[in-house]
Amino acid sequence: MPTPQPSPLFFFKNLYTAYKSCLKGKVNAQSSARFAEHLENNLLAMVRELTNHTYKVGQFTCFPITDPKLREVWAADFKDRIVHHLLVSKIEPLWEKIFIHDSYACRTGKGAHKAVAKIKRILACEKDLYYLHVDIRGFFTSIDKDTLFSILSRKTRNPDLLYLIRLTIFHDPKSNYIIKGNEMILRDIPSHKSLFGVPDSKGLPIGNYTSQFFANVYLNELDQYAKRTLKCRRYFRYMDDILILDHNQSRLRLLAKLINDFLIEKLKIELHPKKTILQKAHTGIDFLGYITHPQYSLSRKRVVGNIRTKLAHSNRLLSQTSNPNEIKDIVKNAQAVINSYWGHFKHANCGKLKKKLYEKHFGELKKYLEKSKEGEHFVIKELLLNSTTPQSPP
Repeated sequence: MPTPQPSPLFFFKNLYTAYKSCLKGKVNAQSSARFAEHLENNLLAMVRELTNHTYKVGQFTCFPITDPKLREVWAADFKDRIVHHLLVSKIEPLWEKIFIHDSYACRTGKGAHKAVAKIKRILACEKDLYYLHVDIRGFFTSIDKDTLFSILSRKTRNPDLLYLIRLTIFHDPKSNYIIKGNEMILRDIPSHKSLFGVPDSKGLPIGNYTSQFFANVYLNELDQYAKRTLKCRRYFRYMDDILILDHNQSRLRLLAKLINDFLIEKLKIELHPKKTILQKAHTGIDFLGYITHPQYSLSRKRVVGNIRTKLAHSNRLLSQTSNPNEIKDIVKNAQAVINSYWGHFKHANCGKLKKKLYEKHFGELKKYLEKSKEGEHFVIKELLLNSTTPQSPP
């Protein structure tokens, strides 16, 4: 029997492109290095298996994260990540054409800062607005797999693409996984937010490259309903965080009910019953990590509390060691955390906050970190790190 010819989708060059794309993301260095040792043979094996529709999904790694909140993450095997990049690269352009303008998560040229900037412009131009802020209860673990597959199937008849979509959606990570990190922390995750606590017919693994894109496709159904049927002019969505602005408070209250009814009936998910906010917009809109006002925006209190906690933790570790290598590791980790928060603060009016954090909460870190020439982030004082007895700054 002759060997089946690869589908154009599974040509070697397409898998190699997906492999290169995969390397740009956050991947485990060891797994990617092992794959690269026999790169050509590994990719050719994938070509054969995908062409024959005999590809087997590898082992997942499950671990908890606590920042910005407690949740479980499922990291796919490296070769599966290549498949995910291949799939998204082929179907994303089909969906990008129909996504609404004000869907801001995981899309090129969008993002939280763009959403907040547009909301701020609207508040500056229009008075007497109210805002409705809702999100979805246990969103990723509540997604119905059959419904998702049905939605995705509308945009393609290609059997190979449908094969990859089905393979990705319906594979159960719990069928082959290992746990890393603190298993006790995983047990603290509420059951409705864990794949261990929902039926096999529900849920996408947080950590899959495909999951965020699939989530956008899933909630595009709501976006279209909100814009076309409910005629929401000022509607914004960032993943499952949804914000609507309107001059009529009663209309927003009705919209919350209509949206929840739609989600339950069409998508088999629901709004979080305790996270619906309906307030006057001039008091400040708490959305995507910022409190947005017409003329200025501030960082959310929880964000400020988080960085204070992290600074205190770094200083506590520094107080417990005099080992230069340990000090360097602690400072490098603190530098990455601080610069991440400083990047967040850059998009708000946080000058006084940054000054206060530096003066009152940096503590021992002042000995090892200094502002860059541009003043936008912190760099390490290499001479101090290389010495066993750090000097105080002049």
